Amino acid sequence: MNDFNQPPATQQRFSNTRQAAPKISEDRLNEIKEAFDLFDTNKDGFIDYFELKVAMRALGFDQKKDELFRVLETYGTSDNSRISMEGFTRVMSEMISARDPVDEYKKAFKLIDEHNTGKITASHLRRIAKELGEDIKDDELQAMIDEFDVDNDGGINEEEFLRIMTSGN
Repeated sequence: MNDFNQPPATQQRFSNTRQAAPKISEDRLNEIKEAFDLFDTNKDGFIDYFELKVAMRALGFDQKKDELFRVLETYGTSDNSRISMEGFTRVMSEMISARDPVDEYKKAFKLIDEHNTGKITASHLRRIAKELGEDIKDDELQAMIDEFDVDNDGGINEEEFLRIMTSGN
């Protein structure tokens, strides 16, 4: 199948395999390597279709069957049955760098706002700090909320959260 038969999103995502992999952070590269190593169950340096599906899902990409086959066709071995660490790193680097950060921030907001209240409060931050093994005092958590709570409703709404997350960009 040539690039003209691919759906636009896939065409954009896998447009030119000859270019160098996009630059992503060392942390992201380590996540990609860890996912590959975890699902390369026989440790032969390759993962097959099923391992690829689970590895990509572990990195936050739930791909459809035809997209997985396209990945194997574009980046895999000559028989399109497996993909190497190099091919997996290239495709995942492209996919990660193509993510819209605002969409990712919105997903993060929804994960933090587990009860769908529309805002993040000090109690949400307390739960996250506890899950991360951090001991942060309640007054410090409330001070974080107060600093960014523009509308003074006692929490950080999605708009305020996006402003915080994108202020350094």
